[in-house]
Amino acid sequence: MNYDFNAIEKKWQKYWSDQGTFQAKNNSEKPKYYVLDMFPYPSGAGLHVGHPLGYIASDIYARYKRHQGFNVLHPQGYDSFGLPAEQYAIQTGQHPAITTETNIARYREQLDKIGFSFDWRREVRTSNPEYYKWTQWIFIQLFESWYNNDTNQAEHIDTLIAKFEAEGNASVNAVCDEDVEAFTAEDWNSASAKAKQELLLKYRLTYLAETEVNWCPALGTVLANDEIVNGVSERGGHPVVRKKMTQWSMRISAYAQRLLDGLQDIDWPQPLKDSQTNWIGRSKGASVQFKIQNSEFKIEVFTTRPDTIFGVTFMTLAPELDLVKEITTPEQKAEVDAYIEATAKRSERERMADVKTISGAFTGAYAEHPFTKEPIPIWIGDYVLAGYGTGAVMAVPCGDQRDWDFATHFNIPIKNIFDGVDISEQAYAEKDKTPLKDSDFLNGLAYKQALPKAIEALEKLGAGKGKVNYRLRDAVFSRQRYWGEPFPVYYVDGMPQMIDAAHLPIHLPEVEKYLPTEEGEPPLGRAEVWAWDTKTHAVVSNNKIDHETVFPLELNTMPGWAGSSWYFFRYMEKALRDEAFASKEAMEYWQNVDLYIGGSEHATGHLLYSRFWVKFLKDRGFAPVEEPFKKLINQGMILGESAFLYRLSSNPEFFVSFEIVKDYLNDETNKKAVNTILSYTGDNSISFNKIHVDVNLVDTSNCLNVIEFRNWQPEYHSAKFITYDNQTVKVSREVEKMSKSKYNVVNPDDICEEYGADTLRMYEMFLGPLEQAKPWNTAGITGVHNFLKKLWKLYHQVDKAGNLGDFEVSDARASREAMKTLHKTIKKVQEDIENFSFNTSVSTFMIAVNELAAAKCNNREVLEPLAVLISPYAPHIAEELWILLGHDESIATAAFPEFDEKHLVESSKEYPISFNGKMRFTMELPLDLSKEEIEKAVRAHEKTQEYLGGREPKKVIVVPGKIVNFVG
Repeated sequence: MNYDFNAIEKKWQKYWSDQGTFQAKNNSEKPKYYVLDMFPYPSGAGLHVGHPLGYIASDIYARYKRHQGFNVLHPQGYDSFGLPAEQYAIQTGQHPAITTETNIARYREQLDKIGFSFDWRREVRTSNPEYYKWTQWIFIQLFESWYNNDTNQAEHIDTLIAKFEAEGNASVNAVCDEDVEAFTAEDWNSASAKAKQELLLKYRLTYLAETEVNWCPALGTVLANDEIVNGVSERGGHPVVRKKMTQWSMRISAYAQRLLDGLQDIDWPQPLKDSQTNWIGRSKGASVQFKIQNSEFKIEVFTTRPDTIFGVTFMTLAPELDLVKEITTPEQKAEVDAYIEATAKRSERERMADVKTISGAFTGAYAEHPFTKEPIPIWIGDYVLAGYGTGAVMAVPCGDQRDWDFATHFNIPIKNIFDGVDISEQAYAEKDKTPLKDSDFLNGLAYKQALPKAIEALEKLGAGKGKVNYRLRDAVFSRQRYWGEPFPVYYVDGMPQMIDAAHLPIHLPEVEKYLPTEEGEPPLGRAEVWAWDTKTHAVVSNNKIDHETVFPLELNTMPGWAGSSWYFFRYMEKALRDEAFASKEAMEYWQNVDLYIGGSEHATGHLLYSRFWVKFLKDRGFAPVEEPFKKLINQGMILGESAFLYRLSSNPEFFVSFEIVKDYLNDETNKKAVNTILSYTGDNSISFNKIHVDVNLVDTSNCLNVIEFRNWQPEYHSAKFITYDNQTVKVSREVEKMSKSKYNVVNPDDICEEYGADTLRMYEMFLGPLEQAKPWNTAGITGVHNFLKKLWKLYHQVDKAGNLGDFEVSDARASREAMKTLHKTIKKVQEDIENFSFNTSVSTFMIAVNELAAAKCNNREVLEPLAVLISPYAPHIAEELWILLGHDESIATAAFPEFDEKHLVESSKEYPISFNGKMRFTMELPLDLSKEEIEKAVRAHEKTQEYLGGREPKKVIVVPGKIVNFVG
């Protein structure tokens, strides 16, 4: 019976679906284990072989935990809101929902072919109204919350209002806007409703504020920093500028310290933890205020080195600060305005990364040094960002390289940090009062002594105070897009009002086009039915807006990370009930994700935001945990092996076989290469352009299918080829990121069809360590496929010609060697799975099958546990073998084989038998024999008698467990 992998795989995929094999229970006597992948965005291109890498790894682990007796939750869904579908809608006019549905159907078809053990009952799609109803609900809870520093958690806004009503804000210790002024209970109680709402916005965890954003005019939307690459939009490569807009923001900064502290409690890769630590950017120092001469304005700076304040010779402000326009003198206005306009065209990431370019403009204004009262010139420079700290720095050229470069470029004086020092005693060593050198000071030798004294001096002067600062900024939460979650917000007298949760979800409206309006409003500005009726609690036509009972709705939509910040809780609900985003019972049972696998590119986006939302939900009693993901693994990337064809630059209709190109590039005088090219073109000007070729047009020997190439794209219909043999056209190969644009994508459907899903699964694991990048090479897949055929063969009769017969296993006891092979395999595979070293497991299976085949092992005692062992990796063939072995139920929950060390303990030894130091033959003897018994057994061997020839040796050396040597 041959290994018909196509039939076997279809059979078991249908069985799993029909029987609900992988459906997890929300109550079980078994211990729980929750395995999750970062859910995919369903693009129109479908999956390539790089995408399933993490899914295969998580599936192996999920199946392994089931074998170990765990109740495993392993769900899947789709991050189905996003810009690609919207851009496609803009280009074609097709509604994003239609595109998304088509793409999801394609993804589901591909995922099912690979045989994942997903509980599809729990599937989520972030673009489904029944799902984003709860994203809207969480947004409302954030709006109705503030952060109490005294309790170190979020609380309902009503507790803050109660404080204001009773005592004003004097004793309120909250995370809030910097410009909140003190007020009394009387002030609050006598304020208008609108004034109260405006004040509360300064405390809410989600709030409206004018914010500097990355604006992409071509896409008509705000972009997050991680959506910008090299100063242009990741999607489409469009220019991005800095622009001020009124946006919804999330006060993630309230959680900065808790986000840092929580990193100690989770098992994540250290580089990922470091990324979040650096992004949050905790630093200890002082807030210092500099008065601006001839003005009521002040500049506040945060510095980690207030002890260097006497080295300040200028100040630099972020160009986009409102203060810049207030203080710039008329003489400097034109220069400053031009610089601000130029800076707006550079992204924050560009400005942060550029350490070489020195640029700036002088405002004409001066600040006053807090201690010396000397005037300090105020400049603007794009290396200072408005969103980091206060958007201003006190520049100390003798202590900072960038300040030094700026000062020398613009000829600004540079001071010794001890010039003018009343405060210089702080820099003296405690014991002998010996002054420290500048270099000692700046290298931090006196930092611990000087910092508290510098802060104390500033506080006495009323010019500053000690402060812990975080680089983490509040997250902009508005997007000027169509295909995203609508905000549950309408506006009364310009103030945001939340729609009651009972009336959610607020569905996306229909629009004629998916572009911003001609007036620059987001796409929802095109909706004709997009107003909120407070009497009927329904969305109604815009022409009914009367600002009495019917009001305009929010035109922005939420960002992509909104739905992905809580989706792992939704999977806990098998019925996706409508009463809550997830029931308390389900969350109490599943708690959080035990194993999460996904890309490291989400370190400071999704992974940070989801941690923030979970901490908030825990504060408000909506979730039982502080952290969403206990253990996280970043899978590496499978790289594509691109194919390149070379065309003549001077005569582009000609393409040159690579071996000719290689010969010419190695030696431009190579006669064979030059003459071959000249024989085709007669052109002495030889140079090449390298183009990507679809890898499907190239065979494993790197030969191009010329006919298919000419039919591939219209521009190649009349292509001519220069070759050595007038027929074979070779291409070169390079390893690159797998992508459609490089034509190096390998479709997993093709691999499954030709070799089977089990082969694909094992080969992807075999390529290398899970966390590392590795190149795909289709030629190497045949080795894994042949291994599976060998495995199948073990369980079947084989005639002398090697042909397979019927299934056949023996109930007889297995040999000692076969049991040894089995148990060393159990030990190694279990260790590998626990350490996520799946590539070495595949090697172990190959060794085991070869050893068992050599031993002609067909014993149930070995082959039954072997089927369970390989089941997480190659589940289809394992299921088929399990049924053939006589079992009625799926192998999915069969107990994982237990390792027994006794089978690896050697009971005998193969002794080398030597005569006068030369080994002549070997002999296996029990290890428990005495020297005398060993010698007696060896003497009795016929070969010993042959070599001795009747002579008595002078000496017999016996070392138990090692050698036997006859001397003389």
